[in-house]
Amino acid sequence: MATLWDKGYKAEESVERFTVGKDRELDLRLAKYDVLGSKAHIAMLEKISLLTPEEFHKLSDALDCILDSIEKGQFHLEEGVEDIHSQVELILTERLGDIGKKIHSGRSRNDQVAVDIKLFLKDECLAIRDGMLELFSLFLKLSRENKDVLMPGYTHFQIAMPSSFGLWFGAYAESLADDMIMLRAAYQTADQNPLGSAAGYGSSFPLDREMTTELLGFSTLSFNSIAAQMGRGKTERAVAAALGQIAGTLNKFAHDCCLFMCPNFSFISFPDNLTTGSSIMPHKKNPDVWEMIRGNCNLISSCYSQISILTANLPHGYHRDFQLLKEVLFPALDKMHDCLRMCALMLENIRINRDICSNPLYGQMFTVEEVNGKVLSGVPFRDAYKAVGKKVAEGSFNYPQDRMNVRALNHRHIGSIGNLSLEEIEKKMRLSLF
Repeated sequence: MATLWDKGYKAEESVERFTVGKDRELDLRLAKYDVLGSKAHIAMLEKISLLTPEEFHKLSDALDCILDSIEKGQFHLEEGVEDIHSQVELILTERLGDIGKKIHSGRSRNDQVAVDIKLFLKDECLAIRDGMLELFSLFLKLSRENKDVLMPGYTHFQIAMPSSFGLWFGAYAESLADDMIMLRAAYQTADQNPLGSAAGYGSSFPLDREMTTELLGFSTLSFNSIAAQMGRGKTERAVAAALGQIAGTLNKFAHDCCLFMCPNFSFISFPDNLTTGSSIMPHKKNPDVWEMIRGNCNLISSCYSQISILTANLPHGYHRDFQLLKEVLFPALDKMHDCLRMCALMLENIRINRDICSNPLYGQMFTVEEVNGKVLSGVPFRDAYKAVGKKVAEGSFNYPQDRMNVRALNHRHIGSIGNLSLEEIEKKMRLSLF
């Protein structure tokens, strides 16, 4: 197997197979970033005279050819090549001879993979951000369109107080704005250049780390070489934490939708082509998409715990354990993209039951309105509570139908059904962006 650490002898085949694991497969996702990191590195090597201008141009052209093959989907790891780093260097050496062997001067595979991971995760965070913004816009749109449509609010799965579809959709919009803060923090953690830390202790070459930071589009660098290596695991854990926050929001909304699609509720529905049926019950319209979003979000949430356990009790410096981070985080990222996309598709096609409150079943959710009305007329709260409670117990509580609407209800404070504060929620999201 072709390796960057070849010293003239081969490891036992079972050792190679076990230690390489799924690296070859997963490394293909890092191929573009490995080439971009190498392009910045050789530009810096030319500046400090470890490459001649001619050598730099030959390497740069060859790396551009590799990048082109990656973008066209033609790049692959050859049989017997350990990882993406080995493959790129092998291609350069085959094409350019000894010049290709110079590309690794001043760096280690440790800072090389750290750069790849951080560049990759930056792009992933940006893509997730865009998916969240699309979903956020849909929630706000639906909130505005349905601001006057009442629905029951629940506590303990019991009918509680009047809510509205505007309030419900707006809640998930604001939750995404909160989640964006976590994603921004994860992005900022990734947005620090580790290149030049080498194996974790720097180099005797006069490396220009500020130059590679600028070339690679990092906003800053991990200054301390040991701290740069300690970023492995920490960066992945930060991203996993953000994914968990977003997953929590989507999971809760998915569960709401599963519940509200049930014929016992019939608050919402979806076109037939977005639901599934039963193999024996012709009437069934199952919320499989929402159930899969709910289940996948639970798996995404577990990613943080797995990464935390995987990186626990490790001293500073690089450890091969870090290789396993990709096997945990990459699938979680894929699941997040899928869940955001499918949630948006479902929201674009959601149908609202605008006549829920005509059902007498929900009449008691207006008891608090009756209590508050008495308090406003001068009755002490506890006396008002007992009086309305007595009517409920006797079965005589009846709230007027003409007052069962958002405009008639006296909910005017910030964040209530009569004051959704959507502009403020939009501002919160804008301030959370990166």
